[in-house]
Amino acid sequence: MTDFPDLVDLCAVSDVSPDLPVKAEIDGEDVAVFQVDDTFYVTQDLCTHGPGSLAEGYVEGREIECPFHQGKFDIITGEPTAAPCNIALKIWDVVVKGDRICAVRK
Repeated sequence: MTDFPDLVDLCAVSDVSPDLPVKAEIDGEDVAVFQVDDTFYVTQDLCTHGPGSLAEGYVEGREIECPFHQGKFDIITGEPTAAPCNIALKIWDVVVKGDRICAVRK
């Protein structure tokens, strides 16, 4: 991991599937780990509109629907795609090291 000294180990690749995100943690902040096609993405877990956990939301393609207010976000960019959400999610760069999904600490 010398190429990426600030990697945070989140979960195993096998823990995540396109329709099943995983909740993890980076420095005390809950994050959601997603798979879209063959690529993994990490966003903040807490919806920007309310107390919904996005790891518990409904995934459709590259969108995640918040289970609290049914707002939606683009998993790849973090941008809101459906009301009432209007603030983008924080996202992290992802590195897959062997069978582990890691995020680059900001």
